[in-house]
Amino acid sequence: MQVKHRAIYCTCFRSPLGWMGICWHHVAVARLSIGHATREAALGALEVSVRPDRPAGSVDPPLIERLAAYAAGEPVDFRAVAVDFNGRTPFQRRVASACREVLFGQTTTYAALAASAGSPKAARAVGQCLASNRVPLIVPCHRVLGSDRRLGGFSAPGGIDLKRRLLELEGVLVG
Repeated sequence: MQVKHRAIYCTCFRSPLGWMGICWHHVAVARLSIGHATREAALGALEVSVRPDRPAGSVDPPLIERLAAYAAGEPVDFRAVAVDFNGRTPFQRRVASACREVLFGQTTTYAALAASAGSPKAARAVGQCLASNRVPLIVPCHRVLGSDRRLGGFSAPGGIDLKRRLLELEGVLVG
């Protein structure tokens, strides 16, 4: 079986949340990295190898503008952004879809998200799934809290401190 390779394009930009990196192909976002101190760190966190001879594309400029607006504290809805969930299990796709419904300024719990994804007893599995989220902000895993309102984990640079910062940016008070 022959597999066609899709062209992957990447770019990085500075934001109030640090350097962000984004990779996409055609119209779907494949990866997003946030909160990096340098452009190189943001690009490296995308975990893709981009051949230098590939054409330098540009993701939909309004998406970069919307990410920058979000980083500046403006309420932005990313639900319409196409995401490449290739290689993800049906469970991971359901979790991501349910997580995308948690809007700016709202939070949910791992247990409630598991129920929304059709697996009410899978709160821990939801946490593991979100730990490997390739597109934070677009799949807003930072809005998912423990049942006791604890922050849980966050795999972007800065960890829990960045998660707290994102929630505060959205007007959510956390302990």
